[in-house]
Amino acid sequence: MNRRSFLRALSAGCAAMIGAQLADAAAAAQGSSGPRGMARAQRKIKPDRNCALLIIDVQNCFVAGGTLAVKDGEAVVPVINRIAPAFGNVILTQDWHTPGHVSFASAHPGHKPYETVTLPYGKQVLWPDHCVQGTADAALDQDLHVPQAALIIRKGFHPEVDSYSAFEEADRKTPTGLAGYLRERGIERLFVAGLATDFCVAWTALDARKAGFDTYVIADACRGIDIDGSVAAAWAKLAAHGVKRIQSIDIDVA
Repeated sequence: MNRRSFLRALSAGCAAMIGAQLADAAAAAQGSSGPRGMARAQRKIKPDRNCALLIIDVQNCFVAGGTLAVKDGEAVVPVINRIAPAFGNVILTQDWHTPGHVSFASAHPGHKPYETVTLPYGKQVLWPDHCVQGTADAALDQDLHVPQAALIIRKGFHPEVDSYSAFEEADRKTPTGLAGYLRERGIERLFVAGLATDFCVAWTALDARKAGFDTYVIADACRGIDIDGSVAAAWAKLAAHGVKRIQSIDIDVA
């Protein structure tokens, strides 16, 4: 299977998986509807001590020149840098794989990247080696400037299970600890930005809502893979679960 065919299949699978997660969710978004039915902010939002900015996987791996680059992924960096000073609470995530991680094709003799295998927790896509702990590929983008970030959640570091969401690993039962951290800090509202809209950002936002947080995705601070409409499908599913879609201009950075 070539990479484009694989991404088409993966996008379809992601849409189905998100749909399953939303089976018991609210039928419509809370609040007023935006142009795609997404709940939108009515006025500029002034982040307070109960808000946190969650920056997903803005790493060398996922920007231009990386091993799994998202198209225009680097464009999220200046947007995030502009809005980040408005937040007293900032959390970053990093893919942080061990050498020979179970999600790597190189760990499965006879298999190639973008093939799938069945593991104890379900179907697993086999990726090229990427975001290996301590490598330049796994490092945060050097132009990302968020010195006030208090926490980095590193996911995918268990050798035998992959991880996409910032809240749960791919077995859908192993927590990262993020929910507990946020509750201990009194965080009630999450603002999600980063890479990629239709995969790790969407999974994280869905899990944030499942955990009871008021959740916003900052659309222009994200980029997606967008194969055969997967970004639009992700926005629709997020809206159905009550995630609010906003733009960076909706945040009061003064």
